[in-house]
Amino acid sequence: MVGKDNNLFQCPFDLPSAVESARLNPVIEKYELALLMLLGFAGFSVLIGIAYNKIRHYVFRDFHSLDVVFDAGGRVSVSLTAVTLTSQLLWPSDILQSPTIANKVGVAGSLFYTLGIVLAVIVFSVLCIHLKTRAPGAKTFPQIAYARFGGGVQIMFCVVALFTNFGIIANIIFAGKATIDVLAKDTSTEFILFSLAVLFGSYCLIGGLGTTFYISYFNTALIFIITSLFILKVSYLVEPEVEAFTSVKSLHNTMACLKGPEGNYGNSFLTFRSVPGMIFGIITFLLAISLSFCDQANWQSRIAAKPLEGMSGFLIAAFLWVAIPTSISFVTSMAYKTMSFRNGTNLLTDLEIDEGYITPYVIQTLLGKEGCYVLLTLVTMTLMSTGSGEVMAISSILVYDIFKVHIKPFRSNTKPTDCDLCGKSKIPVSSGNIQTQLCKCVTSLECDLCGQDVKDRLAGHLEPGFKYKCPIHGKFRHYEDQLLQYKSWCMVGVIAAIIPYGLIIIESGMNLNWVFFATPVFTCPFLMPLYFTISWTGATAKGLVIGSITGLVSAVVGMMACGSTYEGGLSNFYTNTTQDYSLLFGFIPGFIVSTLISVIVSLCDNKSKDKVVFNEDFITEHSEDQIWDKLKTKSKGPEVEWLKTMSIDNPLNTYRRIYRKEFAAINAGRILTPLHMEHVFGRTKRVSTIGVIISLAIFLFIIPSVAASQEILTENQLRSWLSVCHHWCLIATVFVVIIPPIQEGLQIWRQYKRNKRFIVKHSSEISLTITQQQN
Repeated sequence: MVGKDNNLFQCPFDLPSAVESARLNPVIEKYELALLMLLGFAGFSVLIGIAYNKIRHYVFRDFHSLDVVFDAGGRVSVSLTAVTLTSQLLWPSDILQSPTIANKVGVAGSLFYTLGIVLAVIVFSVLCIHLKTRAPGAKTFPQIAYARFGGGVQIMFCVVALFTNFGIIANIIFAGKATIDVLAKDTSTEFILFSLAVLFGSYCLIGGLGTTFYISYFNTALIFIITSLFILKVSYLVEPEVEAFTSVKSLHNTMACLKGPEGNYGNSFLTFRSVPGMIFGIITFLLAISLSFCDQANWQSRIAAKPLEGMSGFLIAAFLWVAIPTSISFVTSMAYKTMSFRNGTNLLTDLEIDEGYITPYVIQTLLGKEGCYVLLTLVTMTLMSTGSGEVMAISSILVYDIFKVHIKPFRSNTKPTDCDLCGKSKIPVSSGNIQTQLCKCVTSLECDLCGQDVKDRLAGHLEPGFKYKCPIHGKFRHYEDQLLQYKSWCMVGVIAAIIPYGLIIIESGMNLNWVFFATPVFTCPFLMPLYFTISWTGATAKGLVIGSITGLVSAVVGMMACGSTYEGGLSNFYTNTTQDYSLLFGFIPGFIVSTLISVIVSLCDNKSKDKVVFNEDFITEHSEDQIWDKLKTKSKGPEVEWLKTMSIDNPLNTYRRIYRKEFAAINAGRILTPLHMEHVFGRTKRVSTIGVIISLAIFLFIIPSVAASQEILTENQLRSWLSVCHHWCLIATVFVVIIPPIQEGLQIWRQYKRNKRFIVKHSSEISLTITQQQN
């Protein structure tokens, strides 16, 4: 029982494993859970989705576009991007698993877990600059592979993307089930999965990705507010019975008396000099970066913003995200240790600890039923943001990379770089002495009839059998209407599939710990091939496919081989394959082999290429015809590779619309090359580089150096670390709650004023025309 005199135990004391669990007693009634999740969270999100629809329809007037469903218009503000990315980075495992790691390793486990994920976010943000400057019209990363290498590599990356998405969904299913099981009474697996499916799909089906941004704001704001209140409740405005387990003095005395793991300095839980902690940090970094690169939901959030806003959003999100796992894991893990120490043994079994029950146990013990509602709200918010992002990601892959390309393309027997409207090539590449016919289609921005078609669409004049007036874009506009319907069916199918999928993985015997750590081992071999697809002109289809497959085999063999050396071998599969060294022997061979084989095979397979010589002066001083002629004479080379990726575009919603101000500033004509993008966004790349360097310096050098400079934390040092984490969380809360609605409100107001000026201008022109006719 908690409350024994800790003076009975001699320090250092090694907490034995629990023989019998002090399990939580569920206190939330099933009907209360249903009301809160299905009517409360899901109902509120549906209202937000409807409101977002109205804004896009009446203010921005672009909700008729398929692309807007998946990129939210492409102009999302910095702060809204930051809070959305923060929300999607906040998995339930950050609330449930980070205290588990801290419980096993000590304060170093929590710190290195956080640093590993933050560094992965920062590294991924660098890749995003390549995406927006070399493939500004892409909506998914397999689209880039298709433009460069054709269908083979694209299908491989589609499989990788879908595997990653479903792996993340499995993670949040296990986390959601674990939380609901210990907090709510009489909940069946089927009811839990149904509730999760409704939460994931209730609002993204209505409003698309843009609604996800809006809901993510409310989710993130609520998460930070609740976390801040939790900190105040257990650390500052604390009740006497709670203070015994959460005061810095109690926490320090307990942790100082417990024997830490081998590899920690002085076998102490109160040290950042920890070999297991560093190993776990490396594993977490590889885990996070593998999932970040292969998760279409991350790319989608990045695509929805311009380069500077997106890059800044990623960096701000990294600083915001740090506040949550550190604030929660430090307090809950040490409070659990204190309770267990006074009991003389662990209060939870090893399996329950791995399932992430430390946080629910501590919160319910300290805060009672009120704490259960707090934790349920926290986990539900993370479930909604992450789950809806994955539903949108899977749907975008199905629409853009499977249906449009392989099931029902608008125009058959065309190359990835051919125009959808006329079938002619969008880039000047010659085959021998034969030069391709080049597309000269006008965009919808230059088409008056398209403007009338859009007005009819917004006014609701489209009846069954309606035909668009524009002879150039009308058929493709009708095709996109069909895709919008297909998109809805895709989302419904994905949402419905969550229930049987969840039943299968739960019955398989998997647990949260295995899904969280082992899934990225299977995606790690595709990390560098994906990077080469977006950044290296020398990459070839054969090199990427062979490198990825050999890397995957190496990763699986390494993980299995090392796992078999532990007690029980592979018969204890889910435990032994997620041991520290099993994961390392999966990640490292998979990463190295795939990288080396991809490079070697690509170099051997790569034929000599002529380089297209372009510079800024040439682009600005020569006419479009001269640029075309220059490209025709040099039909191969690095620039042509990126011309392929720049050809990814939607003729009805071209990326020229998003960057019209930037292109107007450099007098860009009809032909756009990567050098135009470099010229427009050169300053953005420089600013982003500085931001990345500063962020890396903070999280890779400064914080670890300060932590490692302290051998074993004294009580004052522990108080300082906790204080920094708490104040960081409070400051982040102020930013999250206040800044995004101000920026979004200003953006909506500016668009409304532009619409009003447009109406006034055209009304004046019409009046002038009528007057002239009368005269």
